[in-house]
Amino acid sequence: MIIRIMGEGQYRAPEALCDELNQIDNRIVVLVEEGKVEEFRSELARLISKIKEKGEPIEAEELLKSDIIVPPEDLSLEEAKDVFKGAGIF
Repeated sequence: MIIRIMGEGQYRAPEALCDELNQIDNRIVVLVEEGKVEEFRSELARLISKIKEKGEPIEAEELLKSDIIVPPEDLSLEEAKDVFKGAGIF
C-alpha cells in the first residue's frame, strides 16, 4: 500500500503495518468524535511516526498514486472532523 503524508512524501507500507495503522486510525475517529484535542493530536503524531518508522520512503522522483492520504500533524480538530469519521482513513 502506498501512503502519502501530506507535505512530507510517500511511503510503502507492508500489510502488517496497515493493520497497526488501522487500529490507531480507529482510535483517532473516537477521539475526534469525543472532541479530545490533545489525545487526538497525540494519536495523529503516533500514526505519522509509525508510517515513517516502519514504511519504506519513496523517492520524490517516483510518482505513484497514493492509496491513502494522511493529513499533516498540525491538522485542527475541526478539519479532522471531515477526515476522521465513520471508518476513518484506513
